Amino acid sequence: MVRAPGGQLITRVKTEAAAGKLAADVIDNFDLALMLPLVDMFQDYAPPNAADYRPDAQISPKLWPRVTTVWSIAYNTELVKNPPKTWMDLTKPEYDRITAQVIAGSGGTTWTRIMFERQVLGEDYWKKQATTHPVLYPSGAPMSDSMVRGEVAMGPLTYNAIYPKQKDGAPIKIFFPPEGAPANPSASGIPKTAAHPNAAKLFLNWNLSVEGQTFIIKEQGNLTSLKVPPMYPEGFDPKVVKIWLPNFEDYVKLHSAWVEDWNKTYGYRQ
Repeated sequence: MVRAPGGQLITRVKTEAAAGKLAADVIDNFDLALMLPLVDMFQDYAPPNAADYRPDAQISPKLWPRVTTVWSIAYNTELVKNPPKTWMDLTKPEYDRITAQVIAGSGGTTWTRIMFERQVLGEDYWKKQATTHPVLYPSGAPMSDSMVRGEVAMGPLTYNAIYPKQKDGAPIKIFFPPEGAPANPSASGIPKTAAHPNAAKLFLNWNLSVEGQTFIIKEQGNLTSLKVPPMYPEGFDPKVVKIWLPNFEDYVKLHSAWVEDWNKTYGYRQ
C-alpha cells in the first residue's frame, strides 16, 4: 500500500504508467480534478449496488466514492472554555492566535472546504477568519497532533483526522456546524494494468457495500455517498446539518485562482 498527498500520488501513477510499470490494483484519490484526466486508464467497473450511490458523488462510471470525508470543527477542551458553535464563530477576535487551518493547496479534500467557505459563508469569510492569525498546516495529520498536544486550540479538521484522537481519550470535542458540512467523495477504480483485478473487485465490492460503508463510517469517521446512509458519524444530525458537495465544474475551473486568493489572504507562501 502506498499513501501520499493527492498530487504526489497522481505524479507517481503517471510516472509508473508511462514506464509501463503501474503496479497498483486499486487507485484511490480525493482530488477529483486530478483523477478525471486519467479515466481512460481504468477498467469498466461497478459494484453490485451501483444504483444505490448518489450520481453527483462521481466523476466517471468507472470511479467510485469508496470513502467520503466530511469537515468538522474540533477544539481542545482543556484550552477552550468558550467554544465556537458555528463556522462563523471562527472569525471571532477572542480566538486570535489560537486557531489553525490546513492550507488551501493541500489537496482535493481541503479544496472542497475552501470552496464551501467562499460560496456558502461569503466572499469575505477568508478575510474575517484570517484576522485571527491561524497557524497554517500542510495537512490534517500534523494539525490534529498539535491540537492534542495543546499547541493550537481549535480549527476545522476532517472528522476522520481527529476522531481517532478523541476515541483514544484525547481532550477533544468535535462538532458539525449548522451552516453545513463540506464533504469530498474519493474516486476509486481498478487500472487496466491491474495484476489482480478479481481481488481488486472483491476489495471494492466490500468497501462499497452497506457493510463496508458502515464500517468506514463507524470505525474511521467518514460519511457515505450512498443515497440512503446506513448511519452517520457520532454527533452528525442530518436534520440539523446538511451535507455540502461541490459542483464539479466549479471544482475544476475555480481552483487555481481561488487557491491563489486564499494564499494571499492568509499570507501563505510555498
